[in-house]
Amino acid sequence: MDVRKFGYIRVSSKDQNEGRQLDFMKKMGMDPRDIFIDKQSGKDFDRDQYQLLKRMIRKGDVLYIHSLDRFGRNKEEILQEWNDITKNIQADIVVLDMPLLDTTQFKDSCDRQVE
Repeated sequence: MDVRKFGYIRVSSKDQNEGRQLDFMKKMGMDPRDIFIDKQSGKDFDRDQYQLLKRMIRKGDVLYIHSLDRFGRNKEEILQEWNDITKNIQADIVVLDMPLLDTTQFKDSCDRQVE
């Protein structure tokens, strides 16, 4: 099974920093077609590109996000989406600016705590 790397970028409509996040994802060797960008608020996860990404990501894939605040703003919703991706879909998530939030590296200790 091929592991596919996905990138997710979110900027608010006022924020013009998507280029920095996009450059970082490309430098990691990510295919531009596997990078999803939403230009809207992080107040909820009702975002077109994020929802498309969730329909495409499969077991064993890895989702890269630059920072947790780019993923979302609501702690409960972030946890719900995180668990949906890591537990239900069984894909991994890597938060690039927070190395401890890397389920490819720290899955064993996280699973033991959950069980």
